[in-house]
Amino acid sequence: MTATLDTIVSIGAGQTAAVAARTLRRRGFDGRIVLIGDENHAPYQRPPLSKEFLAGTESLDSLMLLPPSWREKNHVELMTGTAASRIDTGAGVVELADGRTIAADAVLIATGGRPRTMAVTGPAPERTHYLRTIDDAQRLSTHLRPGTHVALIGGGFVGLEIASTARSLGCEVTVIERAPIPLAHIVGAEMGAVCTRLQRDNGVHVVTGVDVTAVHTEQSEVRISLSSGEIVGADVVVIGIGIEPNVEIARASGLAVDNGIVVDVQGRTATPNVFAAGDVASRYSDRAGRHMRVEHFDNASRQGAATANLMLGREGVNDAPHWFWSDQFGVNLQFTGRAEHTEIVTRGNVHDGEFTAFYLDDGIVRGAFALDRGDDIGAARELIGKQCSADRLRDIDIDLFDLLDDEELAASN
Repeated sequence: MTATLDTIVSIGAGQTAAVAARTLRRRGFDGRIVLIGDENHAPYQRPPLSKEFLAGTESLDSLMLLPPSWREKNHVELMTGTAASRIDTGAGVVELADGRTIAADAVLIATGGRPRTMAVTGPAPERTHYLRTIDDAQRLSTHLRPGTHVALIGGGFVGLEIASTARSLGCEVTVIERAPIPLAHIVGAEMGAVCTRLQRDNGVHVVTGVDVTAVHTEQSEVRISLSSGEIVGADVVVIGIGIEPNVEIARASGLAVDNGIVVDVQGRTATPNVFAAGDVASRYSDRAGRHMRVEHFDNASRQGAATANLMLGREGVNDAPHWFWSDQFGVNLQFTGRAEHTEIVTRGNVHDGEFTAFYLDDGIVRGAFALDRGDDIGAARELIGKQCSADRLRDIDIDLFDLLDDEELAASN
């Protein structure tokens, strides 16, 4: 971009914005940085909300990404509890909902997303919860007590993490998932079944292949009606059926929106000096050959850094294979790449605890899933897109990083 920027404004003050601010200062940008967030909290990490913070083993302060001392030392301005309404690109300002404006030479939209909701009826809606923010986690945590029956609608990673946390606190837990196998659309049916077995082995009742047709609250319980005709009763319900990207500011500013804010491979919108990154961005991926919107922590961090570098003229494409992790029942799960495969090759024993599964597509590594073998994932990310022998992948006596130098490996598209 240009090194003559005086003021950079981020609309959104989460993980992406925090990483962008740190990167800008690390790269020597000495202009004004303003972060605008509609929450009342400073930028914080979201992954612990469903795990350690929800369980009460991690403090609020430990979540903070930009402590006050760092912001003061690095002259980063933070406006919490403040909503932006649009970007007036002609005037070069960000308009706030209260009528104020902030001059900006470049704008990063990092507004993230909000939980997808479902209809809830009855006189006690406080028995139903979503989990996206610190405030959400604090409200939910007051209900997680021994003997409480918690129902999770949605068997994604966040829902399964909440199930794990609730069980650790002595709750009875039911997970309701519309797909036949939870997580199959992400990690494939085989590894989705492994994740489901982990839940069931730890006392979670997992109901699959059904739709929720109604959620009705009473003063004493919540009744969840299923398409199978069954009714599940619970004390507390957590709805986790995905998020909707917060694109309202983009639309109001005339930016292209299609399942997120449309940006190129480097995070640019079609409007000069306006960028988008993180959960809200539908970024073009050369690797996938299409626009993709990814909702993971690592992606938010990488895009925040890449976009900040781009603003300062340090152009570089952030198109690394996707990676994320989940902690459930004391087990660490990690996944990278995509689950496209003609064959799954297992390193270790699926039934004995630690293992890594490689997704091979006609011999080409497309992705990997690891259970308590996180070190393998670092190598797997480098192997993605390369031809690799199944026998060598499954041989635990061979260091995976050595395969990167194997003359038998051939780069492939």
